[in-house]
Amino acid sequence: MPISDPRLLFGKTMWARMLAPEHLRKVEADVSERLVPAGGYVWHKGDIVDQWMGVAEGFLKMSGVSPEGKIVTFSCMLPGGWFGEGSLLKNEARKYDVIALRDTRIACMPMSTFNWLLDNSIPFNRFLLSQLNERLGFFISLVEYDRMLDTDTRVARCLAAMFNPYLNPGGSMQLQISQEEIGYISSVSRQRANQALQVLEKKKLLSVDYGGITILDLDGLRRFPDEAVG
Repeated sequence: MPISDPRLLFGKTMWARMLAPEHLRKVEADVSERLVPAGGYVWHKGDIVDQWMGVAEGFLKMSGVSPEGKIVTFSCMLPGGWFGEGSLLKNEARKYDVIALRDTRIACMPMSTFNWLLDNSIPFNRFLLSQLNERLGFFISLVEYDRMLDTDTRVARCLAAMFNPYLNPGGSMQLQISQEEIGYISSVSRQRANQALQVLEKKKLLSVDYGGITILDLDGLRRFPDEAVG
């Protein structure tokens, strides 16, 4: 279906604000909208690549299943974030599942439009270079957190990393995310994630709400345990 409000969507999208007016008009005409219910798949591992996607509203997770059947969550996508450019650039099947954690509205750009922007828009190319660099840095940081940090700090840094201005530029400070999902992202058990959240709540860095959390001090989460108060 057509985008319900292109001005609202692209007004919050970093790369769209960089485009020349004639390029933005083409994007607005070509991008469509898709609604995915909570628990539904945006795509499955192995799906054929034909679109670049952005989160207009909602919350997504990128995950996989280990040979032993363990679910591993690699990243979450918040409103304003666009994803899947790696598979498009390499023209290969999707490597991971992407699942809606709540009812989500997805913006879908056809591969032909994505490639047209690559051929015609220098600002779009610069954005993609920056986004790919940020995504690489994000995944390297997850390895660092897993190997070098204590559990409380790992949970704090993994939560803070979700608010990267390139990868998730329009996210609210309120996250409807379960403690189990926080555990997946941080590579800890649900019980240990709960303990870490209690520590961070006492430090007034976040509050634990029913069905999610609210970030109170993003910079404090990024620095934790340095300069934490409480």
